[in-house]
Amino acid sequence: MISEVLIPRLFKIAHESREVAVAAGSGSLEMKPSSSPILLEMIEVANGTRCAEQILSYGEVEKVLIGGVLTMLTLITICGNLLVVISVCFVKKLRQPSNYLIVSLALADLSVALAVMPFVSITDLIGGRWIFGKFFCNVFIAMDVMCCTASIMTLCVISIDRYLGITRPLTYPVRQNGWCMAKMVLSVWLLSASITLPPLFGWAQNVNDDRVCLISQDFGYTIYSTAVAFYIPMTVMLVMYYRIYRAAKLSAAKHNITGFPRAGQEEEEEDEVEGAEGAEEHREQKAAATLGIVVGAFTVCWLPFFLLSTARPFICGTECSCIPLWVERTLLWLGYANSLINPFIYAFFNRDLRITYRSLLSQHLHRNSQA
Repeated sequence: MISEVLIPRLFKIAHESREVAVAAGSGSLEMKPSSSPILLEMIEVANGTRCAEQILSYGEVEKVLIGGVLTMLTLITICGNLLVVISVCFVKKLRQPSNYLIVSLALADLSVALAVMPFVSITDLIGGRWIFGKFFCNVFIAMDVMCCTASIMTLCVISIDRYLGITRPLTYPVRQNGWCMAKMVLSVWLLSASITLPPLFGWAQNVNDDRVCLISQDFGYTIYSTAVAFYIPMTVMLVMYYRIYRAAKLSAAKHNITGFPRAGQEEEEEDEVEGAEGAEEHREQKAAATLGIVVGAFTVCWLPFFLLSTARPFICGTECSCIPLWVERTLLWLGYANSLINPFIYAFFNRDLRITYRSLLSQHLHRNSQA
């Protein structure tokens, strides 16, 4: 492996540099935080591996900037998804079975913001060292995997629901059946939870040594988890989007075909039919546009992270990660950003949600002004 040859050499160079500094007999060579990240690497020997622990050292200004950005991302994600939950649960017009999946998506994204992002933010601010202990490392990884997978799987089910609602409006009763929709939501969360179980029951152990907290790098588990959590849902979403897009194009082409001119009652009936067809065409085009943006944002946010996660064990081995820490963290937060933008995408395309958001925010601002 490349890492087995490269990492010991890097450590040897670092060790020789330290010996030179000590031999100089001067304490002025003490390392201090600088304005740019410094990557420090130490050999981990406690668990018998040759894994490198990567620690990023930041200056005070960098810590303030990074902390401010991460805190802002977390708070916006919490507020946006909480607004969705409140809107659907407390506004009667939105309290429909067809919106159960939207609530499930908002709850999954809200769970990411509440149970995952704060610990990742703290870990990033102190340079990447895990300080919350071995036991909580396993709990944290389970929460991270389950919540992110639930968000992704819900997006997948929403795409299927939209496709069936558009192509089978008369024969697809699930949207009007609250119990069936609730079973779909429960199935999503159970499947998401099942991905977290193998590391907890011995199939694939997480990399956890009191300094590093990393999901299991076992080859089989990596392929299984990434396929179920991302590649299969992404494929289904792309297929559903293509079919909705094709259905919208066929509907538009059919609507543009003009017939022979008619007069009297027949002309009025034709106008009514054309009006209904136009409304149906608009609904299909709107669904295609919404799902297209959802799928595009989802792919941009999560694809880089899952490509890296899939390739990492084959590049670095199963003992640790040799990928630069800043690369891993950047792609991870890019994935978390999907939880931030989901509520705003649906609000932009859903008139009822937009009106509810505006009403709730105006009421809140009015109360603050009176106080």
